[in-house]
Formats: sequence, structure tokens, C-alpha cells
Amino acid sequence: MGSFSIWHWLIVLVIVMLVFGTKKLRNIGEDLGGAVKGFKQGMREGEGAAGDPQKIAGAEGRTIDAEAREKNKS
Repeated sequence: MGSFSIWHWLIVLVIVMLVFGTKKLRNIGEDLGGAVKGFKQGMREGEGAAGDPQKIAGAEGRTIDAEAREKNKS
């Protein structure tokens, strides 16, 4: 009662194709594929930068010297 048969899905597919048309569905698929590719590429670039702290800080070849002080509670 709660599951759909293959015939229900085929009827839904035919109705969607009639409403949107095959050209629009193809364009939507291409746009979605491009977005997924861009997301994967961004994740790979983010992993490369996260693995190298010098790239994140922009301190290539420089040493940053600092002194930490305790903050007094008032």
C-alpha cells in the first residue's frame, strides 16, 4: 500500500516529460552535473590547502615570533 510499482513511476516520468520537455530536463541535468563537478573540485582544493599550514597563513618562508600573555580577569 505504501510502495509504488514500476508502472506508477513510468506514469510519473511521462507526465514530467510532458510538462517540462526533454530539452529542459537535459539542461537541468547538465547544470546539476556541472555543479557537482565544481563542488568536488573545490573540496579537493580545500583539502590541499588544509594539509599545508603555510599556505593558509601565507607565511611562506617567514617565521612569526609572538609572546602569549595571560589575560587578567577583572
